[in-house]
Formats: sequence, structure tokens, C-alpha cells
Amino acid sequence: MSGLFADETVIVTGGTRGIGRAIVDRFAAEGANLVVSSRSEDDVTTVADELSAEYGVDAVGVPCDVTNADEIEVLVDATLERFGEIDALVSNAGGSINDDNLHRIDEDAWDRTVELNLKSLFLVAREVLPPMVESGGGSIVHMSSVNGLDGIGQIAYSSARSGVLGLSRLIATQYGRHGVRSNIVCPGTIETDRRSGQMDETGESRASDEHDGEWTQRDQWIDQYPTGRFGRPEEVADATLFLASDMSSFVNGTHLVVDGGLTAGLDWSFQQQIFGSEETPTRPSKR
Repeated sequence: MSGLFADETVIVTGGTRGIGRAIVDRFAAEGANLVVSSRSEDDVTTVADELSAEYGVDAVGVPCDVTNADEIEVLVDATLERFGEIDALVSNAGGSINDDNLHRIDEDAWDRTVELNLKSLFLVAREVLPPMVESGGGSIVHMSSVNGLDGIGQIAYSSARSGVLGLSRLIATQYGRHGVRSNIVCPGTIETDRRSGQMDETGESRASDEHDGEWTQRDQWIDQYPTGRFGRPEEVADATLFLASDMSSFVNGTHLVVDGGLTAGLDWSFQQQIFGSEETPTRPSKR
């Protein structure tokens, strides 16, 4: 433990599983006082107890539906009552709800997805900003996605995650003079325990030449990543810690892409089709 967040208070929404759990572990390892939030009271209590036992930090679980303004007020009040101030907020809660292409998605699925992945971040930030400014500033890290950067799919989720970039940048410009920094993490495909099982489910082949018969999401997506693998929750947690901490003290209003090169350019399989090369790269001979 380097104590990067010793005696500082951090709220993490969606902090009980997957990327969120990796984030609270990473901040706990740096000595943070932690407020772990998700909708399940049992889950947040369990995770908070585990953090306290493993890292010796002061951690508390506060159940909260981040689409409910009243519950967010309770979350912030509970944090201030216990710790007195909020030094960092990680708005991690989100997810896709019955999303699809534009002509197939219904209005309710659109509304619920945008509410969870964009409006909720606005609601949480609106409640956190006044006490953060009053105490002299702090850092907000919003979780977005590569879907917010490129036209990958999932119309409602991608639209909402794109909106997160605008929201976070406006917070940066409007509250930077009050000591508040606001930045975004944009992960690619991250292999959480839950996601791993979904990616290994089989279906009818969409790429008959390479995966004749059955296919998995892993088969379909892995070639899109120049690193040849998907990300790990801990790698997103490291990026989040960097943006929340004083290591990025002059970083404000920007986004950090954690995607193994997904958005960098052509995927490897497409490059092979264009250039016809499967050889291992070697240094050119000198002339």
C-alpha cells in the first residue's frame, strides 16, 4: 500500500462486482475511506466488510439506485455524516437493457438504458458537486465505453455513453476553477466473471470460413483487439485510480481509452485480407 488515498473518501457506484469490485479493491489498497454503492444492501454490506478486513480501511456499504434522486441524496448524506467530505466519485454503475438496432428497439428500452447510463451520472454528480466544492475540490471519474466513441452497436447504450463525454467535459469547464476535475474512462471488452460466461455461449456461425457451425462471442470479437485478448477489470481500475488521484492533477475534461487498441484502426484479420501477410514481423535488412 502506497497510501495514495490515505484519509481520503471515495464513493464508487456499481461497486460490488466486475469492474466496480476491482475499482474498490484498488482504492482500498491505496488507503481510501470507501463508500460502496449498488442496489443490493446485502452486496454492499458484504463488499464493505471484506474491504475493511483485507485492507484495514474504513469502508461502508450504502444501497442506492442511481436512477433515483432521493436515494442518491441518502447516499451522499450518509457519506458526509460518516466521513465529513467527498474527495473522489467514481460513477461506475451502468449497463445495457434490451438494446438493439434503431429500428428494433422499443421506446421503453431506450428510456431505461439512457436513464441508467447517462441521466444517473448527472443525478449523482449534481448531488456530489456542492459538498465537493465546499471542501475545496475533488475528482470525478465517469465510466463510459468505447461504444461512446465509435459506432460499434447498441443504439441506446452507445448514445448514452457518448453523452457521458459531453456531461463530464462540461463539469470540467464549469467546476474546474472550484478545484474539481472531471474525466472519463472508456473501456473496451472487459472479461469479468459474468461476461466471460456470456462470451463462451455458442450460437449459429456468422463467419462460416473461420468458424463453420457454432460460434461464440469470443470467436467473433477477439480479432478486433490488436493485443489479441480482452481486458481485465484490474486494468480499468488502474486507469480509474490514475484519473482520480493527484498523479493526474493537470488532467481535466478528457477521456482515457482502455481497449487494447480496439479503436486504434483496422483489426488484424482485416489487415491480413488487405496485405495478405501472416508472417511474424522481422527487421528489414540493411542496405
